[in-house]
Amino acid sequence: MRRWLLLPLLLLSLVVGTAEARSKKDKAMDQVLLDYAATLRWGGFEQAIAFIDPAVREARPISSIDLNRYRQVRVSYYHPQSPVQVSKTEIQVLAEIGIINNHNQSERAVIDRQTWRWDEKLKRWWLMTGLPTITSAQD
Repeated sequence: MRRWLLLPLLLLSLVVGTAEARSKKDKAMDQVLLDYAATLRWGGFEQAIAFIDPAVREARPISSIDLNRYRQVRVSYYHPQSPVQVSKTEIQVLAEIGIINNHNQSERAVIDRQTWRWDEKLKRWWLMTGLPTITSAQD
């Protein structure tokens, strides 16, 4: 009878131990992806610039024309797929983003292919691919 009482305790300790075994890097990844999604959806593209790796921002600064384009739209939805680990320090995320033009209220979807890099020194994830491209060949 005592064996049956110990089994639930053993299973519970296994589940708790597995949850705690997730690394800080994995938890940071989950949080930064949630924060990025919320920023795009509710804060806008200009606030999302803070997620871009500083070296990428310096090498490829966002032009004033692109900033003006970002100001003319808002995000209606953000649907990411699960992250795919490419290496120990890199993940890729594919996301569909609904974009609404503020002037004519037309909506369309864009696909954003993101690459994120883990910065071991700062213990944080950086977006390496920049902000999503919201223009199309028709624009």
